[in-house]
Amino acid sequence: MDFDSENTPSNPVPRATIGEIIARRYSRRGALMGGFAAAFAGPAGAVPMRGGPSTLTFPELRHQLAQTDAVAEGHESRLLIRWGDPVLPGAPSFDPRRQTAAAQARQFGYNNDFIAVLPVRPGEPIGERALLWANHEYTNTNLMFPGLGSPSEARTRVTAEQVEVELMAHGGSIVEIMREGRGWKVAPPGRLNRRITAGTPMRISGPAAGHPWMRTSADPDGRTVLGMLANCAGGITPWGTILTCEENINFAFGGVLADTTQAESQRRFGMTDTPPYAWHRFIPRFNRSREPNESNRFGWVVEVDPYDPESLPVKRTALGRFKHEGAAHAFAPDGRMVIYMGDDQRFDYVYRFVTARPHNPANPDRNLLDEGTLSVARFDADGTMRWLPLVQGTGPLTPENGFHDQGDVVIQARRAADLLGATPMDRPEDVEANPVNGRVYVMLTNNANRTAAQVNPANPRAENAHGHVVELIPPGAPGQPDHAAETMRWGLFLRAGKPGVDPGTQYHRATTEHGWLSCPDNCAFDSKGRIWIATDSGGTAGIADGVWVADTAGGGRALTRLFYQAPTGAEVCGPWILEDDSAIFLAIQHPGQNSGSSFDTPSTRWPDFAEGMPPRPSVIVITHAEGRTIGS
Repeated sequence: MDFDSENTPSNPVPRATIGEIIARRYSRRGALMGGFAAAFAGPAGAVPMRGGPSTLTFPELRHQLAQTDAVAEGHESRLLIRWGDPVLPGAPSFDPRRQTAAAQARQFGYNNDFIAVLPVRPGEPIGERALLWANHEYTNTNLMFPGLGSPSEARTRVTAEQVEVELMAHGGSIVEIMREGRGWKVAPPGRLNRRITAGTPMRISGPAAGHPWMRTSADPDGRTVLGMLANCAGGITPWGTILTCEENINFAFGGVLADTTQAESQRRFGMTDTPPYAWHRFIPRFNRSREPNESNRFGWVVEVDPYDPESLPVKRTALGRFKHEGAAHAFAPDGRMVIYMGDDQRFDYVYRFVTARPHNPANPDRNLLDEGTLSVARFDADGTMRWLPLVQGTGPLTPENGFHDQGDVVIQARRAADLLGATPMDRPEDVEANPVNGRVYVMLTNNANRTAAQVNPANPRAENAHGHVVELIPPGAPGQPDHAAETMRWGLFLRAGKPGVDPGTQYHRATTEHGWLSCPDNCAFDSKGRIWIATDSGGTAGIADGVWVADTAGGGRALTRLFYQAPTGAEVCGPWILEDDSAIFLAIQHPGQNSGSSFDTPSTRWPDFAEGMPPRPSVIVITHAEGRTIGS
């Protein structure tokens, strides 16, 4: 997501965790200790060589920056569903010049992000039909409606009716899909199809439920809320539900905050009087002068049951409130469930939640995520990382510092993490455990605001425009990784940017001129444990965003190869690979989001390329043209 205000740090004095780290520049020996050095890794910025020992055999795509997308030779890309396509029975045909809130509430939403593909019956393998879940993160007002001009002009020109359409374009969609030959297509609307929007009733559970800061005039009990917002990445649970993550919710709330007791908490979350959206001008609950607590009801992980269209989504507050990017699960050896999460802002943190009880596959506890320990990561110079518990009464998390109960801690998770001395990172986005090698990969997108004095081993570059990937090794990996362990080892998997041009890049020595990438954002793993990295904001490096693939072990470790590139202005989100590696699903978000681009004069009209049709965020599915596994 690329609004300018997204990456303005709200952590005003980011600090390293201990004095020795903040004073120390990056040490290759310190950061790569413990066996993390990439096989065949050359010196930083080395001119790449062709070829190499990758297990991936597809012909590598060439870098491009074009109005349309491209995929590696031997593979086929198919459009699955677009903004405005029908989701519910009776949805009207998409008419971008006459869009209404009622129509949008029955159609596929805008800016799809996290994707999950699930069986039509829980616990069964995916067969000829499946369920597609897609987040709808945010709206590009000036690309959605005619005559609004630039993004800044759209904020003043948007109407109340258009704001209502935007609200209905947020949330998520559940769509039945079916196989067609080697690919997939949308099935006729079935009983499980569902739209969740910014107006869908939801239940609040966990430590923040009923908290005084969660109460509003419409909900004096602080236990129900209308809708979810800014849903970026996510995850699934072993019992078949979706975990969808609210991220840049501060864009929705404006107006002057009258309640000064919340001033620091809301400032730390990036709330301002004049946000990117104009919603607070038309809808009282988004105006902080009218409803100072409403924003506290957003910024959570939301659990959605895709198999019960009548069920209420649940905001699981035990997992903390911050700009959530992802909620991928793994297991400790004793069966406790572990959720890894990133907080997507410059100088913010990596988090983990460990359930209080083990998961019982024979009798799943549907409220397992309401009790457990939320922790934040500290990366030390000796290659060790430690999880610091965010538990009320522990260390500085006391009434003297404004933490009277665990509800205070989870609502103000960022401020609690500040006090504990967590390591400020370069925009932590997706955090995923590799099921093959047991290691955990942290996508750090970029941080051009980091100064030389703020460099630390886990974030080794000042003015980091291109990001990097950190790798964690839990004890016991690969055979029995203990994802609940208090300490782990860490190192750098790669440092992005163009070798020979951008200082400090680090890839496999054999990376080609098309294998380098910029701004890693999301990732997924295939059955062989290879990492598929999707990027955001590669356009700043003069290339389109896309998907790069690499081995995570062996001679081809960190040898990234370009597989797919998106149309101009778009980022690639939500990579989801089927268990048999037969397909990868991708969310192509905000096509045409370039400077000077608008509904009337877009930089691309992807995917329709029809006169008068604006660019449309879409989900695509890529398969091998000969029916082999992707990447072969």
